[in-house]
Amino acid sequence: MGEFIRVIGGGLAGCEAAYQIAKRGIKVKLYEMKPKKFSPAHSNPNLAEIVCSNSLKSNSITNACGLLKEELRILDSLLIKIADKTAVPAGQALAVDREEFAKRITEELSKNPQIEIVHEECNTIEENGITIIATGPLTSDKMAEEISKITGSCRLFFYDAVAPIIEKDSIDFSIAFYGDRYGKGESNYINLPMNQREYQNFYRELIQAEVVNLHEFEKNEIFESCMPIEIMAKRGEDTIRFGPLKPVGFVDPRTGERPYAIVQLRQDDSKDTLYNMVGFQTNLKFGEQKRVFSLIPGLKNAEFVKYGVMHRNTYINSPELLELTYQLKNHPNLFFAGQITGVEGYVESIASGLLAGINSVKQFKKEKKIIFPDTTMIGALTKYITNPQKHFVPMNANFGILPELEEKIKDKKMRYEELAKRALISLKRLVI
Repeated sequence: MGEFIRVIGGGLAGCEAAYQIAKRGIKVKLYEMKPKKFSPAHSNPNLAEIVCSNSLKSNSITNACGLLKEELRILDSLLIKIADKTAVPAGQALAVDREEFAKRITEELSKNPQIEIVHEECNTIEENGITIIATGPLTSDKMAEEISKITGSCRLFFYDAVAPIIEKDSIDFSIAFYGDRYGKGESNYINLPMNQREYQNFYRELIQAEVVNLHEFEKNEIFESCMPIEIMAKRGEDTIRFGPLKPVGFVDPRTGERPYAIVQLRQDDSKDTLYNMVGFQTNLKFGEQKRVFSLIPGLKNAEFVKYGVMHRNTYINSPELLELTYQLKNHPNLFFAGQITGVEGYVESIASGLLAGINSVKQFKKEKKIIFPDTTMIGALTKYITNPQKHFVPMNANFGILPELEEKIKDKKMRYEELAKRALISLKRLVI
């Protein structure tokens, strides 16, 4: 089996995994191609580079990402510890000095006697010995080929084109109704009808909304198979009304007439708590998505657990491939961590690295693996990405993936507080 565990990728997940392995007395070889070679989106020669926003989101435990950070603090996450030490003023959010953050992580891992950092591009996966693959959403073509050989070429996705996902409880059902076109099917869709005035107001705001600037390497490929709703809308006022917002085959129960346009929501989880916006793949900025999509009747108070994204994002089909331990079902010595598993976000990537690191040591020592309870955010996120589902898309931390409380609590803040308390109690009971 060898005398060390390999970790391929020196991003957030890979660095956290390396630390968790080393603190348990096992040697680590951490492979990172920088500074010899950079991906199209990276420029900092240090490990754990934060590419986009410097915010790790809220610190409040009534925020899903805040709860996940608190769980990671309890579990002695190196990266969250350094994030706390390199924080810059950001209100309730944890934002970091990204240069100082990456520098401190690099220093901590470099001075650790259990960790050897190998600055080389790794294009092969050795199945002898234990390896964690944490190569991120911009995995190189050669490594992607290697992963495809092991997982099956049809189980590797290269571009995200994901519509927003909404909490069902935040939908206004005095407007929304269940039903399928022409009454066919089993009425599984939630429908949001619009009259002409509502549609035209929504349309105007949609075509004027701000979009995310893509990297040059993404521009030529990302829109081939999936047109963003705002681009489609700019082709003409009625284009989306004859496309994803087509009202044909529906009757608005409030008026008894066909709506001028209709938005459909499709169930996104087995618990029937999350719904995605059908046909709403978008490249709008997150704040603009909240503003514009909340104009749709029935979504005035919508809680978006995930905003739409369209960008380069290599990830595996985790529900088919991974155990709850982040190891491959057919290759138990191979683990995955980070965004390549389908977790989305900085903190989520750190959490997956921590869990993969812990369980790779368990595999090394031939000990029983750790399964985090789904009442914790780290456990619920792991369960989500490994649970069989028809349309797997990457997911971030949100309260919608946690099991419901035994007692129904209508007040959202109070409900989130109780979910957070339950999560932290469950975590503290876990023997790691």
